[in-house]
Amino acid sequence: MSISQSSSSHIFLTLSRNSLSDNWRSGLRAPPRDDRPQTEDVKAIKGLDFEDMFLRRELLMGIFEAGFEKPSPIQEEAIPVALTRRDILARAKNGTGKTAAFVIPALQHIDVSKSKIQALLLVPTRELALQTSQVCKTLGKHMNTQVMVTTGGTTLKDDILRLSEPVHVLVGTPGRILDLAGKNIADLSECPVFVMDEADKLLSPEFSPVMEQLLSYLPKTRQVMLFSATFPLIVKDFKVRPRLASPP
Repeated sequence: MSISQSSSSHIFLTLSRNSLSDNWRSGLRAPPRDDRPQTEDVKAIKGLDFEDMFLRRELLMGIFEAGFEKPSPIQEEAIPVALTRRDILARAKNGTGKTAAFVIPALQHIDVSKSKIQALLLVPTRELALQTSQVCKTLGKHMNTQVMVTTGGTTLKDDILRLSEPVHVLVGTPGRILDLAGKNIADLSECPVFVMDEADKLLSPEFSPVMEQLLSYLPKTRQVMLFSATFPLIVKDFKVRPRLASPP
């Protein structure tokens, strides 16, 4: 696992234990402990707790009800940096908790009083879109966060109806979301968080032009987070392009 940070933001986060009452977990129903053997990808932790990250109590409730006891290595590295709204380029294998590594900071910054899309999470397949949206709904269940998933192969009518209601987190495949943005159905003008999961696939020749177009619909000041199991040159090149990177 590795992670790099851009210098587009100079906000720093001081980690200390969240000031929560000692019995705040008493009413939560966490799933049974997972005692299956773990690899070093998820065992090599530094000892940081989720309570150390200044997360909202409602978000912490969703995290612990989902069975997350302590952050995995990619979560320890990525979440504190992402909370400062800095850009991220992170590498981690599947099954190491990388989805929560970008979902948790994205949810932390959501303002549910605003009926605007505030986080755009892009994935290459319908199956991954459904999985990612479910993680968002599970972790954000106590926050009243509205999550929508959209992929190709379905009619636009349902998406139009859904987007007439509040949506805070939009999860989907690039082509469908570009179609919605291009038709002024999905308003991304106030969406400050742009996440690409499996970025190596999303920046393939098939998807790369779509990603560039999608970024043009977002505000100039935005946070870009790229997560991938591998780092081909196309991923690094995308991250450092001046016209695509977040302005300083």
